[in-house]
Amino acid sequence: MDCSMEKNQGYCTCTYASCSQKYKCCECLHYHRKMDQLPACYFSKDYEKTYDRSVANFLKMREDKKTVMHEAK
Repeated sequence: MDCSMEKNQGYCTCTYASCSQKYKCCECLHYHRKMDQLPACYFSKDYEKTYDRSVANFLKMREDKKTVMHEAK
């Protein structure tokens, strides 16, 4: 399967300007997996701009989202 960088531009939420994997989803996933991280597209806008791609930060984001949703009820 070929990686369509043009098509991926609509999905990529990475704001890291010098990212060499930008719009190359397969390369991005492999890179972050090797680093025990998740790519930017897994994070909300506020969490993505911290550049903390750790699994712990992802879980914190999910927990924060649950807390906000629970408080709204």
